[in-house]
Amino acid sequence: MNAKLKIAIQKSGRLSDDSLQIIKECGISFHNGIGKLKAEATNFPAEFLFLRDDDIPGYVADGVAHIGIVGENVLVEKGKQVETVHKLGFSKCRLSIAVPKGARYLGPASLQGKRIATSYPRLLGQFLASHQVQADIHEISGSVEIAPGIGLAEAICDLVSSGSTLFTNGLEEVETVFRSEAVLIAQPQLPADLKELLGQLLFRIKAVQAAKNNKYILLNAPQAKVERIASLIPGMKSPSIMQLARPGWVSLHSVINENDFWAVIEALRAEGAEGILVVPIEKMIV
Repeated sequence: MNAKLKIAIQKSGRLSDDSLQIIKECGISFHNGIGKLKAEATNFPAEFLFLRDDDIPGYVADGVAHIGIVGENVLVEKGKQVETVHKLGFSKCRLSIAVPKGARYLGPASLQGKRIATSYPRLLGQFLASHQVQADIHEISGSVEIAPGIGLAEAICDLVSSGSTLFTNGLEEVETVFRSEAVLIAQPQLPADLKELLGQLLFRIKAVQAAKNNKYILLNAPQAKVERIASLIPGMKSPSIMQLARPGWVSLHSVINENDFWAVIEALRAEGAEGILVVPIEKMIV
């Protein structure tokens, strides 16, 4: 019987949407009808298990799933024995402490003796211990932001993305406890055949990530400026250079990082580059 990689994914929510998106961008097709908890890939030896995010580290640690995609915040909070294989760069958020607007806050010491509501007692406890602060941690499973308003706590520790929920509930963020993003986790002792499949999947994921972080650029430039312009867009090794029919001009093709995009474009224009085209990259093998 051929090996099949069992992949645990959050069954609903933003992390689920982002996880399924990268799987599809890796060229893996599957059909997961509404409410289905399992789905098989049609063109890759994999089976998907759709679970609650809190359960994913445990299912991977216990061997029910071979690998999983989960937020680092959940991974650290659960403390299960799994291997972090790769950071995925999406579903970024932060676990933060927030207090009612106008409350006096002068740093972690201000939390001494306070009641703090959270769904992440382990992470909050580690933060408080690192600052030698003793507080009363109230663990609740949801709607943490209403705790101060109903008198349950004087502060909260919860996930923050845009901060709009805190604002709506009269709270302000005062301290970052933990920064999180989606990670790919695996059983520590995967059999060789499954480890090979994981390697194939990871290869595709890295190619998709590299494509997202880079753009393909084409431009025309004076021959006399080639050396200077090439130094601005070295690409993976060096740009491709082709002679144009226009005397004294060449075409350069390369790859630039998304983070450097606008600064590089301005520098290229300053050196006389013309007809600059920027094209998205679907996959990038490095």
